[in-house]
Amino acid sequence: MADDMEKILVSGCLLGQPIRYDGTSKQGASGLLARWQAEGRLVATCPELAGGFPTPRPPAEIADGRDGGDVLDGRARIVERGGCDVTAGYLAGAQATLALAQAHRCRYAVLTDASPSCGSTRIYDGRFAGFAHAGAGVTAVLLRRHGIEVFAHDDLERLAARL
Repeated sequence: MADDMEKILVSGCLLGQPIRYDGTSKQGASGLLARWQAEGRLVATCPELAGGFPTPRPPAEIADGRDGGDVLDGRARIVERGGCDVTAGYLAGAQATLALAQAHRCRYAVLTDASPSCGSTRIYDGRFAGFAHAGAGVTAVLLRRHGIEVFAHDDLERLAARL
């Protein structure tokens, strides 16, 4: 890989790692991710694992229809289905993910949409009823606040145009 080739932070579950909350991956048939991986561009991460959560783990959502910016600003919390507040772990994972991105000088990230940490265009509303709304998770917002462009896992063509 050339030294000047852009590194891309990517959710490990998109690369086939079975690390999602339910112990599965979200790997799709993405030729772009496969190419970028072969080129050595990708820096895999999982904010939830970085925050100390196990796999599998209970599903979690940002409460009250809020978003990751609200969590970062102390106006919202992230709760598991049973009501347990797991905000601190998600914040720790977001900070660890930012540090990893900065260490590798990543200017771009591809994250799994709808997650309370990685969602970049939509997230679930906190009622655990399968309803999503426009918004971003805590890691996606933190990365953006530090100048890293975040792309949803189904928006790779737009990222390819930026490289």
